[in-house]
Amino acid sequence: MEHNNLYNLMNQMTQESKSLWRIKNNYLVEADTDELKAFWTVQAQQKEQAIVQLKELIKKAM
Repeated sequence: MEHNNLYNLMNQMTQESKSLWRIKNNYLVEADTDELKAFWTVQAQQKEQAIVQLKELIKKAM
């Protein structure tokens, strides 16, 4: 079986980026309570951290 770690990392970075975009452009805008805004803000921060880590792993894998 072939290892496709680089593909997996790039695919995951794409998914995380899309999710981050939705959070920032849809979910945060539509959040109608401070509790929801806080939740989505934390989620966005986690996605941003995951993207940074994925970028580092992709650079190492190339």
